[in-house]
Parts: sequence; C-alpha cells; structure tokens
Amino acid sequence: MTAERHLDRFRPSVARLARFAGRTLRGEWHAIVVDPIRQLARRGLSGLLLAFVAAFGVIFFHDIAQHPTGAVWVTRLGGVKADLPLWLSLLRTPVSLYVPALDLPVWAGITQLFLAFALAELTLGRSRTLAIAYATTLAGTLVARLMIAVGPGWSGFGLPAACGHVLDTGPSAAVVGLFTYLSVVRRAPVVFTLTGGSMVWESIAVPNLAGREHLIAVGSAVVLGLLHGRRAQLRALARSFLPTRAPGSSPTAPTAPTAPTAPKVSPVLPVTAPAPAVVAATVPAPASPHPTAARAGGTAMTSLER
Repeated sequence: MTAERHLDRFRPSVARLARFAGRTLRGEWHAIVVDPIRQLARRGLSGLLLAFVAAFGVIFFHDIAQHPTGAVWVTRLGGVKADLPLWLSLLRTPVSLYVPALDLPVWAGITQLFLAFALAELTLGRSRTLAIAYATTLAGTLVARLMIAVGPGWSGFGLPAACGHVLDTGPSAAVVGLFTYLSVVRRAPVVFTLTGGSMVWESIAVPNLAGREHLIAVGSAVVLGLLHGRRAQLRALARSFLPTRAPGSSPTAPTAPTAPTAPKVSPVLPVTAPAPAVVAATVPAPASPHPTAARAGGTAMTSLER
C-alpha cells in the first residue's frame, strides 16, 4: 500500500510533465518544420536562394582548392588567421564563410549548411539571415584573436600563440549561430540541445581554436535571439541613459518656429470735426484821399467852420 500511495502521489506530476513535453514538442515541430514548409510552398524555390548560394559556394571553393594555383587564390581571398592584420581579416571574413575547413568533411557539412540557411531564410528572411551568419562568424573571429593576444592562462580563457597560424575558415560558426538563433527565437529546446549543446561538449572534449569559436558563436546567437523583437525597449533604455537637459538650455538645440504675432492696434479715438475757424471780418480801411483833395477838403472845412 505504501508503494501505491507513492505512485499515486507522483502520477499528477508525471502527467503534467508529459503534457508539457507534448506541447513543447508539438510547438517546436510547427515552428521548425511546418511553418518553413508552408513558406516554401508559398515562395517556391526563390525562398532557398541563400541556401543554394552557400552550398554551391563551398563546393566551388573546394574544387578550386584542389589545384595548387587555386589553393593560393582561395587563401588570398578567404584565408583568415589570427596573425594577420585586423583590416585584412575583416576583409576576408565574408569570403571565408564559403571556404571549407581543412579538418572537416566537406560533403557532410554541406547538408548542415544547406539546412541551416534554408530554415533561417524561410523563417527570418534573407537580410536577417545574412546578418546573423556574419555577426556570429565575426564574433568568433574577433574573440579568438583576443584569446590569442591574452595568451595561455586566465582560467582557460587564453590560447597559445601557435593558434594564430591556424587557418580559420569554414561556415561552421555561421551554421551553429543560425541554428542557435532559430532555437531561441522559435522556442525549440530540442534544436538548441542538438546544436548548442553539441558545440559545448565539443569545446570541452577538444579544446582547440574551432571549438572556442563555436562556443562564442553560440553565445552571441543566444544574446541576439534574446534581443529579438525588443527594439522599442532598447531604444527606451538607451534614451534613459542619455543626459536630460532643460528645454532651451542648449545653444545648439533647434527652436520651434514662433507663430507670427498680430500687429498692435492702437485704440481708435472718435474723430471730431474741426471747429470752424472764426475769420475776423476785416473792414478795409478807406483809401486815403489824394493829398491835394485832402488839403482842399481841409481847407473847405475850415472855411465852413468859420
């Protein structure tokens, strides 16, 4: 009876775990398989352009590298080493995605390469697929240079200087980065375990330059996947760190155009008619008589008075 009671106690937990696993696997199946197939049926073979270009690019460079002259040109175009100048490594990094690695089988890696680019292009689009592939590859290349520059030690972080002469090519970091990014964005734990988990085990089992770069690619893809769809939040966070200034304190801040002000109108006073000017009537003075007449008149008046 005691064993049956223990089984009865654990049965609800086991049932919930089974339902959770079933929902997770069903969601991952639709996210990783069903949705890309629907996109492929809608877009046709044009939705696999990047996958075909990546696969044929690796085959092309592999065939050229079989000849001595071709191998020299492949190394000049896409050969990346840590002892090269940084600008030259950055210039060769895009071509190095199509140059197969020396210690990996080409035909086995082409299948993974085609599948990774096909799923990513159908799910994410071409521009985001190229961005993730290049970003993870570049992160692995730059951090590997930092590890070699630091040197051995630092709790296993550094690498010996001899790793700087190793040819660092191949699309493996891009493949691992794309699978990891897809598993984070589409919530696919099985794909993450098969890709990211295998890279972690590889780096522990064989601690070489390629294993370190794969780990860095996995880590950068996880960070990019967690930041997916958070552009508005990142912008708000970046604005919160910027110093706030009072409006009008910055002399270079643009000022808003002011509205035109209406002209001031003085109060209109009532216009009064001007008072009529009083013109004084001037009486013209009597014309003075002729001097002779005046004298005559005067004489006459004298005689009359007399």
